[in-house]
Parts: sequence; structure tokens; C-alpha cells
Amino acid sequence: MKHKQVDQAKIRRAVRMMLEAIGEDPNRDGLRETPDRVARMYDEIFGGGEEDPKESLSKQFDEQHREMVLVRDIPFFSMCEHHLMPFFGKAHVAYIPRGHVVGISKLARVVEAFARRPQVQERLTSQVADIITEELKPSGVAVVCEAVHTCMTMRGVKKPGAMVITSAVRGAFQKSMSTRAEVMALIHGRHPAAA
Repeated sequence: MKHKQVDQAKIRRAVRMMLEAIGEDPNRDGLRETPDRVARMYDEIFGGGEEDPKESLSKQFDEQHREMVLVRDIPFFSMCEHHLMPFFGKAHVAYIPRGHVVGISKLARVVEAFARRPQVQERLTSQVADIITEELKPSGVAVVCEAVHTCMTMRGVKKPGAMVITSAVRGAFQKSMSTRAEVMALIHGRHPAAA
């Protein structure tokens, strides 16, 4: 799939205007190339944000595995849509197959596809759970995201070290407390029997 082109010229003009608006001289040595750097950075961060995560889940394999599959500690980086500041952390994605599985790297690709858009963590978590539910039709899906939000750590309430944790559970993980407890224990690196 071809990625959309980010309008770098428009970003360069906007960054130059922002620098002027905060009283800086965009022509001084340290800032002269900043509009171009920011434009390239936005192209890297948001380029491909229109990618359809369904494509990552389209290739499935018949496999009679009907127990939990968990991919833990998937790093992600996203941009808060409220302040255009980064939030980043890790996602944990689990599902219980019903006769077919997907390549495990595809679960990481789904997280990345949704993270490459201006986002809120709550929506990101639900989107990942919902697309896996829709495309794989598993017995259950659980997604937990843990992230640091720079819009909260370096501005506003300024609480460095604060972590935001969101979860979305579907199917068996929603209906069965023991299944949910098992996945949460595995996410946190504990053996379920010891949880």
C-alpha cells in the first residue's frame, strides 16, 4: 500500500510561523533548519497513518490451537491529538484463536498502524481490540496499553513518571474472570498460578 504524502512545504511554513509567534527568529543559526527538520519528522511519524490494519490480519493460517496467544511489550509511539505531543509505551495483545491464527508480527503491525495517527490512548486500545475481534473472530481478545504522555509530564500538571494504563477486553476475557486474571498475570510476568 502506498503511503500518503505529508505536505512538508506546508509544515515548514507553519513551523516558521510558530517560531515567529513565540518571539524567535527562524533565521538564526540554531533554528534555520528547524522547519525542514520538523517537516521530515512529521512525515516519518504520520506517514502511513492511513494504512488499513485489516491488511495485516488478512493472511491467516489454519491451526487448531485454541489456547491464548500473547504478544507482550510491543513498543509504540503516538501523538496525542489534543496537544500534538508524544505519548509512548508498550502494548500487550492477546487473543484466543478459533481454528486459525495470524503471524505474531502482524499483531505488532496493527498496533503501529493505529499509533501512526493523531490519537488518544483509550481509542488506540479499543481500535486494536476491535479490529482483531472483527478480522480473526477469536474466542476472546485482550489489549493493555501502558504509556507516558508528555502532554501530562512536561506541561499542565507536570507529573513525570505518571503512567497511563488502558485495557480493552472482548469475548472470553470479558466474560471469564479467571481468563482475564490469567492474561493479566502473563502480561505482568507472573505465572497465573502464582497470581
